[in-house]
Amino acid sequence: MLKRTIVLLAVLTIVFVGTVQAQDEKLSIGATPVPHSEILNFIKDDLAKEGIKLKIVEFTDYVTPNIALNDGSIDANFFQHVPYLKQFNEDRGLNLVSAIKVHVEPIGLYSNKYKSLDEIPEGASIAIPNDPSNEGRALILLHNNGVITLDDPTNLNATPMDIAKNPKNLKFKELEAAQLPRVLPDVAAAVINTNYALEADLNPLEDAIIMEGSDSPYVNVIAVQKGDEGSEKIKTLKKIIQSKKVKDFILNKYKGAVVPAF
Repeated sequence: MLKRTIVLLAVLTIVFVGTVQAQDEKLSIGATPVPHSEILNFIKDDLAKEGIKLKIVEFTDYVTPNIALNDGSIDANFFQHVPYLKQFNEDRGLNLVSAIKVHVEPIGLYSNKYKSLDEIPEGASIAIPNDPSNEGRALILLHNNGVITLDDPTNLNATPMDIAKNPKNLKFKELEAAQLPRVLPDVAAAVINTNYALEADLNPLEDAIIMEGSDSPYVNVIAVQKGDEGSEKIKTLKKIIQSKKVKDFILNKYKGAVVPAF
């Protein structure tokens, strides 16, 4: 009888420990507030039903989330597109990888002073992001809309030095992406990433003078350390975040300013 009791207790202990471990499964993701944190908060309960407790760590810049991911402070991050991730890896000697494609945030040109490209005067100042891939992306947007001509419009790392023709002799101010909405009063226009535009209460579909199309190659992804992309937690996250429920949420909430990429 005692032997049977001991065996039963051992079995119950294994079941209990396994249950606790399942309940204690944690996933920490670093994200910028809009729309990334909003999307993650939307799926929080669905992840909990799968036994994963999601912790969202908010960042307001484009550097710290990758540093935190690399040093293991967080399990994943969600704020960047693939060209930026690749360039960051090269510049910093890191080995972070894209695990899940989620959405596209078309970049746009905004102005507090002008309503069209034609209104922007000769010699005006245009603010653009100063990080390599987004700077090139901003210049390609201007090239595609006839504002400037680039030597190579396929060069994702283009800078103002790569401008071949600048008919209006525009001046380019290279600034940190997060600062761009704040400098709108001081420049003729600024090329702003959609997440920062939304945070500044700018409506990309109504306020942008020009904007990337929905076929933009700059898909925002969830990134992880190499080797973690096949983990069960990431597989579960992928299943949930690429669901029809999330697709409908993105389409309904952002009205085309953020476009699902799955």
